[in-house]
Amino acid sequence: MSFFEITGRRRLSGSIGAHGAKNSVLPILAACVLAPGESVIENCPGLSDVAATVEILRGLGCRVGREGDVVTVDAACVEGGVIPEHLMREMRSSVIFLGAVLGRVGRAQMCYPGGCELGPRPIDLHLDALRKLGAEIREEEGVLHCRVPDRLRGCRLALPFPSVGATENAMLAACTARGVTTITGAACEPEIEDLQIFLNKLGARVHGAGTPVVTVEGVETLHPTRHRVMGDRIVAATYLAAVGAAGGEAEVTGVDPCHLATVLEVLEQAGCSLKSGGHSVRICSTGRLRGVRPIRTAPYPGFPTDAQAVTMAALAGGEGTTVFEENIFQSRYRHVSELARMGADIRLTGRTAIVTGAPLHGAHVCSTDLRGGAALVVAALAAEGTSRVGELHHIDRGYDHLEHALTQLGAQIERIN
Repeated sequence: MSFFEITGRRRLSGSIGAHGAKNSVLPILAACVLAPGESVIENCPGLSDVAATVEILRGLGCRVGREGDVVTVDAACVEGGVIPEHLMREMRSSVIFLGAVLGRVGRAQMCYPGGCELGPRPIDLHLDALRKLGAEIREEEGVLHCRVPDRLRGCRLALPFPSVGATENAMLAACTARGVTTITGAACEPEIEDLQIFLNKLGARVHGAGTPVVTVEGVETLHPTRHRVMGDRIVAATYLAAVGAAGGEAEVTGVDPCHLATVLEVLEQAGCSLKSGGHSVRICSTGRLRGVRPIRTAPYPGFPTDAQAVTMAALAGGEGTTVFEENIFQSRYRHVSELARMGADIRLTGRTAIVTGAPLHGAHVCSTDLRGGAALVVAALAAEGTSRVGELHHIDRGYDHLEHALTQLGAQIERIN
């Protein structure tokens, strides 16, 4: 069992680049299935979720290679549509393969996906969209059996909630469908724009990503291409929260500051000095943050739920009171009990968390989920003494060697096996 050993209260400084976005690279890798031939994906991070995605691709008949942060996917011989249960259970985003596989081979079989336990996250929106596009889907003992009798056909899809995954699945399936598909109520996240760019490089005709209305004109065939994945805005937010909590001055590069607007606003309210460039953000912090106005998570461009935990950890060691309201997931406060072991003063009432700043101290804590684990690391960097953060498999799902990045900024953090 691995854990991080972290000695806190060390000022951070230097420059660090955000690696490729987890929430962008996974649907892009799935989209490679649509195009026979070899596609090249650059800036592909070394995440356990990416490794699981690669195994799914290989199981579907793709040849996958990796050299550094460049992954090649040869989808010339995609044959079957069966995804093994153990791979589906490793991550929730595995369901994104459904639209791509149905669009390529017209049949798929998979169980319900797994991933972090953040409360109910039904995939009904995905299945409803695919059914409207012409897929026949039935469930038998927890296994989804999907087939397309003829060919997927374009239609009007109205999503009742701006689900990122359902938007992406519908886009993938519609690329080779007959006719035009219009998705209203679509999610507007930047990662969906990145997917659109990649799909259009493949020869698809997708318009409107980044707005609530996405239009897909179906084409007969797609061809392989080369693409560089956008930087991970949540990883960037984590680095910024770490510097804000520990104190110091650093630059985070490789991300569009506009994609971090709500997070940057909170850090400025908390007392950090920020300066944004074309694809970088410079932060200066005393390490003693103050409470800010209520933070309410919401779909993009609102405050991202994925940045809630690391922001809470940074403010927990500061001064004053901040109210958090989690509006996306029901169980996204699982890190709170672990932060309390470090001296955090946090009261929970339903979807609301009231954080009163207090000095933090080192403790032995365990990651409860991906972003909650990163929050514990942020808190440990601000705490007096030494902390141990366990259950690193959660963190490794979305951070490519987080300890190396933070060491580059001067943190005293070591992974111990």
